[in-house]
Amino acid sequence: MPVKIRLTRMGKKKQPSYRVVVVDSRKPRDGAYIEQIGRYDPRQEPSLVEIDNERALDWLQKGAQPTERAKKLLEISGAWTRYAVGRGDIHTVGSVAVPQPEPDPAPAVVAEEASVEEASVEEASVEEASVEETADEEPAPAVAEAEETVAEAEAGEAAAEADSDDETKAGE
Repeated sequence: MPVKIRLTRMGKKKQPSYRVVVVDSRKPRDGAYIEQIGRYDPRQEPSLVEIDNERALDWLQKGAQPTERAKKLLEISGAWTRYAVGRGDIHTVGSVAVPQPEPDPAPAVVAEEASVEEASVEEASVEEASVEETADEEPAPAVAEAEETVAEAEAGEAAAEADSDDETKAGE
């Protein structure tokens, strides 16, 4: 018998509240359930999530599969994290759950990364030296041409504004 942890809709029309239930997956959404393990009310501010973590953990260990929404609610209540820690997917540091780290890279890879870092430090010092040398030099010809173009454009805009002011005064 495939067992699911899912939500059953309760409440009036347009005023939903839900029960978190353990149910045979072949039963209808609001049909008979095996056990109620919590409730969820999305209309409250903040949303109400009450789940019996011991019962939820027990059903998860027995093989019950939560739906997407039920899994999110189990994560909020902390039952899913306890289940993942028990399975070995996550380990804890103090009271904080941390995903299982990947195995350390091979020692050869670590040595290779160290030589790459040394090379990048040398390149950076060469680049800094070249930047300091170029700072003492005069600006490149392309920069001087760009500055002249900007000055011409600004002068043209000023002349255009003066012409438009003359036309407005003549119309009055």
